[in-house]
Amino acid sequence: MPVSGTIEESTAQTAHATPESPSADVLRPHAEQTFAAELAALAAADDRPRPVNWRLSPWAVSLYLLGGTLPDGTVITPKYVGPRRIVEVAVTTLATDRALLLLGVPGTAKTWVSEHLAAAVSGNSTLLVQGTAGTPEEAIRYGWNYARLLAHGPSREALVPSPVMRAMRDGTTARVEELTRIPADVQDTLITILSEKTLPVPELGEEVQAVRGFNLIATANDRDRGVNELSSALRRRFNTVVLPLPATADAEVDIVSRRVDQLGRSLDLPAVPEGVEEIRRVVTVFRELREGVSADGRTKLKSPSGTLSTAEAISVVTGGLALAAHFGDGVLRPGDVAAGILGAVVRDPAADRVIWQEYLETVVRERDGWKDFYRACREAGV
Repeated sequence: MPVSGTIEESTAQTAHATPESPSADVLRPHAEQTFAAELAALAAADDRPRPVNWRLSPWAVSLYLLGGTLPDGTVITPKYVGPRRIVEVAVTTLATDRALLLLGVPGTAKTWVSEHLAAAVSGNSTLLVQGTAGTPEEAIRYGWNYARLLAHGPSREALVPSPVMRAMRDGTTARVEELTRIPADVQDTLITILSEKTLPVPELGEEVQAVRGFNLIATANDRDRGVNELSSALRRRFNTVVLPLPATADAEVDIVSRRVDQLGRSLDLPAVPEGVEEIRRVVTVFRELREGVSADGRTKLKSPSGTLSTAEAISVVTGGLALAAHFGDGVLRPGDVAAGILGAVVRDPAADRVIWQEYLETVVRERDGWKDFYRACREAGV
């Protein structure tokens, strides 16, 4: 039978309400906290139809992710730089009864997009299941307070709802990260949830029925194919949206610059504009090695074993800014990013080091204006 209001009351204390404004000491606020002013401005200006329990209309959610300017002059910063249609399809999926699977190689902003979609749709991105090889079934369904369970047996008071159960009850968005890392038998606990929109609790002879507005966003890594493949039954419950790598170097430089600037402000690091030249160099190196050809198309290259994703470029540049801030003059220079690039490229010490040395000698050494970068990379590899 459907769960009564009593079980809702018994789990209310463990449910995640919309996060409050973060303390100034919080290292990484949630999306709905960081961009609260933008979300509020969008809600005030949004006069389009909203699905039940959505904070914004699909149009406003797309604007929040892609960026733009509201009629009152409020600037909405882009959260995702990529094809507009991808965002529109993802948002539209969440307005239907199908769950959303964001698929792509590592570093294509799957988690970032997932978080911002949940923040814009539900005002809460914290209903999260992190997928690993050890994720148990309880993380998706529900668990138990074992002290109460042993003392009084199965009861509503002893039940500990999962993030998915809370999202079903409240009509909000749940998130599952790295779905293909989760064991197959645990993955399949989602089938009934996504098809029947119910979560049985056989120990109590009850079930939780999803409230309108509930949906689920999952992410999966292209490189994890064959680890824990999704069953055909589960895959049919998702609408899959593939997030591509940035189409151009300029787009990737823009993404890296924006994210590094956001991270840098929270870490009190130097401003990004002074290091744009080095950011472009890092992006160029990653793209050339990733694509197996130099930017001018003249030199074919071997690709290393690592993914050399946009996320890794952000990490390299952020680390370089920290070096510049604490051990330099605050300006990002080749020596600040060289070691980070080496660490990102050379994952297999035997094969990748040869690939990196060939790239340095055949491409970097001959490139105008890259002499300092070449020397820094050579020194880092000694």
